[in-house]
Amino acid sequence: MSFIIYPAIDIRDGKCVRLVQGDYNQETVYNTNPLEVAQAWEAQGAEWIHLVDLDGAKAGYPVNDKLIGQIARAVKVPVQIGGGLRTEQDVDHMLSLGVSRVIIGTAAIENREFVYNLLAKHGEKIAIGLDARDGYVATRGWLETSQVKAEDLAVELAERGAKTFIFTDISRDGMMEGPNTQAITQLAKVSGQTVIASGGVSKMDDLVRLAEQADNGVGGAIVGKALYTGSIQLEEAVKRFAK
Repeated sequence: MSFIIYPAIDIRDGKCVRLVQGDYNQETVYNTNPLEVAQAWEAQGAEWIHLVDLDGAKAGYPVNDKLIGQIARAVKVPVQIGGGLRTEQDVDHMLSLGVSRVIIGTAAIENREFVYNLLAKHGEKIAIGLDARDGYVATRGWLETSQVKAEDLAVELAERGAKTFIFTDISRDGMMEGPNTQAITQLAKVSGQTVIASGGVSKMDDLVRLAEQADNGVGGAIVGKALYTGSIQLEEAVKRFAK
């Protein structure tokens, strides 16, 4: 199985930013033009671009959709988007903008029938974002924690056709402490599907450890802060894990 690096562009107020553990009060602005950032990642060999509409995650509906559409049309590589997508119309709208994969997070907990319908309608164009705090799924931009275990939800949705899960251990996000490789691998094993790691990747060794689990279903890693601070060079990482 291949292992793909997904450079992350988190969008807030039209800018490329990073939050610490999802805290909107702990923001660093890295670039005022996310489109330029996406084109730079593509030029460095990115196979996918990972976008997050932070305003959308908080509002519960797409906020930066115009910008997201511009990015999807400007780059030749596929783009995936998450953040505030909680209606079928919003998902259809994102796919119509040229986005290749839509990430459903909060709705996977709060409205199962909606997710079942999306999986039946769009199949592999739907990824399930499982953001966990102490093993339990967090929702609404990490502002709330549910009573549902990430592993249980993954098994249930895999049975309904989910092929891709994006797993974030919130305690590791933006802290540069390394991803929770054990939890990520376990999720891939129990669900039998592809899991993309998110949160905590700070150096090449973190990616190496995750890539070692590719045969167990760990299909890639979303990398944000480490690329912006320069502790990981995207071009080098992409070449290292090329098929």
